[in-house]
Amino acid sequence: MAKPNYSFEKRQRDLAKKAKKEEKRLRKAGTPENPETPEPAAVPPTVEVKTVP
Repeated sequence: MAKPNYSFEKRQRDLAKKAKKEEKRLRKAGTPENPETPEPAAVPPTVEVKTVP
């Protein structure tokens, strides 16, 4: 039988705690849920070019 890897389990618990804490911090700060998503860039206005017949 394989021996349990306690250090891996502890690391996973710590990562989950850290992610939850960060999520809570972002919620309290009032920022969007997914900070990795960049906001859409401003689209420059389109300029119509008129051709002379």
